[in-house]
Amino acid sequence: MPADGETGRILADPAGSSGVVRAQTESSSRSRRANDDSMPSAMPVARIMSRVSLIRPLDDVDVLAVFSNVNNAWDKYWNDSYGFIYRIRDAYNGLSIQQVGTRGQAVRVFYNNGGHVDVAPVFSRGDGVYHLPNGSGGWLLTAPIVANEWFSTRNSTLSHHLAPIVRLLKSWNRAHSKRMRSFHLETVAATMFSSLGSNYRDGLQKFFEWAPSYLHVNAPGGQGGDLSSYLSRSARQDLLTSLSSAAGRAKKANEAEARGDHAEARKQWRIILGDSFPTG
Repeated sequence: MPADGETGRILADPAGSSGVVRAQTESSSRSRRANDDSMPSAMPVARIMSRVSLIRPLDDVDVLAVFSNVNNAWDKYWNDSYGFIYRIRDAYNGLSIQQVGTRGQAVRVFYNNGGHVDVAPVFSRGDGVYHLPNGSGGWLLTAPIVANEWFSTRNSTLSHHLAPIVRLLKSWNRAHSKRMRSFHLETVAATMFSSLGSNYRDGLQKFFEWAPSYLHVNAPGGQGGDLSSYLSRSARQDLLTSLSSAAGRAKKANEAEARGDHAEARKQWRIILGDSFPTG
């Protein structure tokens, strides 16, 4: 059924206009800080998250900072991605940010005006493949441009309903401890659906019901391996519990809407999607 009625209109865009965020290139002052005798010259920062899957508030934006082997930087850090990422982190200290922290594979930069950006510093291997810190001192391979193109193709194949579903799923993820990494969530959603319509309430219920069988997915482009490998045994169980709870509530919400109880449907979706979901 189409996304008509009160609940359908709200779910079509739970946070209003989705908007588009443009990634900013690093300022020359930051480049100079990073570009000493031990670091390469930085290329402009490029976005690696699909623009169509962004949600608000804008605190899940990732950028890819591509470095070359100028000054033999790769030769220095090929066996020490910890040293590489901490060097990038130190380059941000003293700038217009609230806090700088290292999250294993990226440097998280908090801005004074709110929101943050996760900067993933990488070395280019060529052909759209990059060396990314793996969080334990080594490196893994990633192909973000291939992944973006794959997601865009899947979105077109699914009549452009995939991106709105992913925005809603990211709202759910944010409201419930962010148990899934964004790239993992996007890939699971893009993999599981063979068709999607404009009834996003039904699509959400199906995702929550089907996702446990699709957690083991490989990164598009053949790089990175199993995207669920970051989940420990306990974290995986917590995610399965969260998906089961959301599936039950989505079913209750859809049943309530079917019998005309829109207040109960909105109540259930608010629990699933968080406090930003309108109640009236």
